[in-house]
Amino acid sequence: MRGRGGARGGRAPSAPWSRLKPVELDPLESMGLPSKGDNRLLDFKTQERYYTKIIERYMTFCSDAGERDELLRRFASLHLSDGPNTASHPVPVSVPVLPIPGNSKSLTDVLSALRKLREGIVASKRTDDFAIQAYLFCIRLSVLVKHYESYHPAILHLLYRIQPLHGMTTVELNEVLSYLVLDTACRRNNLGEAFALRHRYRLKDAKVDALLDALTHDNYIEFKRLKHRVDGHRAKLLEFAEEPMRRHLLKCFGRTYLSVDLPFLETCADASWAHLTAEDGVGWELDGSKVVIRKVKAR
Repeated sequence: MRGRGGARGGRAPSAPWSRLKPVELDPLESMGLPSKGDNRLLDFKTQERYYTKIIERYMTFCSDAGERDELLRRFASLHLSDGPNTASHPVPVSVPVLPIPGNSKSLTDVLSALRKLREGIVASKRTDDFAIQAYLFCIRLSVLVKHYESYHPAILHLLYRIQPLHGMTTVELNEVLSYLVLDTACRRNNLGEAFALRHRYRLKDAKVDALLDALTHDNYIEFKRLKHRVDGHRAKLLEFAEEPMRRHLLKCFGRTYLSVDLPFLETCADASWAHLTAEDGVGWELDGSKVVIRKVKAR
């Protein structure tokens, strides 16, 4: 006989929801942006636990890459090569959605999580060793993928908000200052401000001085030599100036020579003939191993 609830034998109806597997949330994606109303990252302990998860995900990304060359390739595949020209425009504080190569989603998740953590640190007005550590990690990683929307505001907050209240070590301060000076000179193409920043903060760095000198004199040969002598983070910042510096070199070749040997041109430009014609728009003629730049017109 059916009961009033319609169940046989007085048993309660089975719950179909119990057969569904619980949804597994990504610990990095489960946290929301404080600017969008999620206040969990305003708690200091929550910030530290979240940062630990970020580091674990980053270490997983590095171990999955295996070899050094593969790791560098994944970093290179993520940078925004088609970003807007910011030489005359202020850098936005917000971080746009990054393109996600098939094997670089973990790194994209790390960058997105770092933005959330930075917002939590800013909103909670935290200025201690942990804040410095988190910001340094964000800056270094963002520089490696050339994601200036992340590293530029992070550098400014670290220098102008955290440093006056809780100082970095001399080594850390010089590292961050060198990033800011090189970013100003190479990406923003503002040598005057770069020299002013170096003077204001009394940055003493021989390699930064030599790079600013090479950029000022459009000395591409010296620029490339120094690029091979700096660390990977600074080298990434120098890449912003590499293309315009090389094109200036090619213009100098065009004004100076009638013809040059191909190996000499490729050595000076640090690029193959195929790259020069396809990427830099070189329209000169190749005659065997000689490049004909200009032909003398018969009178």
